[in-house]
Amino acid sequence: MRKHIGLVAVLILSVIVLSGCWNRRELNQLAIVGAMAIDKADGKHVVTTQVIDPSQIAAKQGKGQEAPVITYKEKGDTIFEAIRRMTTVTPRKLYFSHLRVLVIGEEIAKEGIDDTLDFLSRDHEVRPDFFIIVAKDARAENVLKVMTGIEDIPANKLYTSLETSEKSWAPSMTITLDKLISDITSEGIQPHLTGLKLLGDVKKGQDNENVQQIDPDVKLKYGGLAVFKSDRLIGWLNERDSKAVNYALGNVKSTIGEQPCPNGKGKVAVEVVRAKSELAVDVKNGSPKGSVQINVEGNIGEIQCKLDLMKSKTITELENNANKRIKMIIENAIKTAQKEYKVDFFGFGEALHRSNPDYWKKVKKNWDETFSEMPIDVKTDVQIRRVGTIGKSPLEKME
Repeated sequence: MRKHIGLVAVLILSVIVLSGCWNRRELNQLAIVGAMAIDKADGKHVVTTQVIDPSQIAAKQGKGQEAPVITYKEKGDTIFEAIRRMTTVTPRKLYFSHLRVLVIGEEIAKEGIDDTLDFLSRDHEVRPDFFIIVAKDARAENVLKVMTGIEDIPANKLYTSLETSEKSWAPSMTITLDKLISDITSEGIQPHLTGLKLLGDVKKGQDNENVQQIDPDVKLKYGGLAVFKSDRLIGWLNERDSKAVNYALGNVKSTIGEQPCPNGKGKVAVEVVRAKSELAVDVKNGSPKGSVQINVEGNIGEIQCKLDLMKSKTITELENNANKRIKMIIENAIKTAQKEYKVDFFGFGEALHRSNPDYWKKVKKNWDETFSEMPIDVKTDVQIRRVGTIGKSPLEKME
């Protein structure tokens, strides 16, 4: 009997303690933020949020004539203040747990993004799995005002487009909050973020007409990596150098490489289907020396000249040319890092820290200077596995 009474008492206490979701909020009480932009103006932070309109997204209830999102903008001495000021114009409290993309304006990126990272890391509602990008030659707020096709929500377009570009093209890179903070605070590597360009007149991009035509007047396009020193933007890499960085870091999942035909007329396109890299630093005679080993597997994707792919000699020649071109672009990117920006955004310092921590302690304070003078050997190994569904090009029959 006493056991039963004790069990009932425990259950009653459990009901009292586990009183449900005490801080719950219903969906119709929230304004879900899909994207956020941060700029600087008059010494203050300018925060723009892109809020999803549920009535326009619902398949059956959508009105069809209104925009699927609405943007709100406010200023503040801090980012947190600017966001709270938005409650004076938003019908609901902003909810950031479904944030997909953060766009940082180029101006504030040059001044430093430490304030931005502090707020995002400290707020318990913000999940760290969103992508961070930098608006190139444009204010970040204008990026969020552009209507996009295929994806109704512009934030989703920015998110999925960056994912697709990274997987299929390679000059771009998906960087989340955790990764960015890790690169800024880690010793031996400098951070980098993908850049975003706004092509066209932003005023035209705000209208639904922008997505009601075959060729939109305004487009958002990813292009090049933004190079940082600590938390400050110091420059940009072009498309070729950006791809080289991803090669060296082992981030290339697939891309296209081109080389001239042996006779000099037309191009041969090779689809990279697999790539691995090994980046290392050895210390010899008291001096560091870097090395990069790139292994690539590819398929013939297109030929604009007459080549007999049934001959092993032809494949070997194409592989040798591909080796030379990949090695060249990586060496050029390393030269850009060492001579133009004088920062190690490849992570050679991290590799040295892992392999020789004692030596790293001696050079870490002036690593960027040491890196700028360090010799780096680049080796590549390209293997062409397949030539496609046809052996000879149709050009062979055109005599």
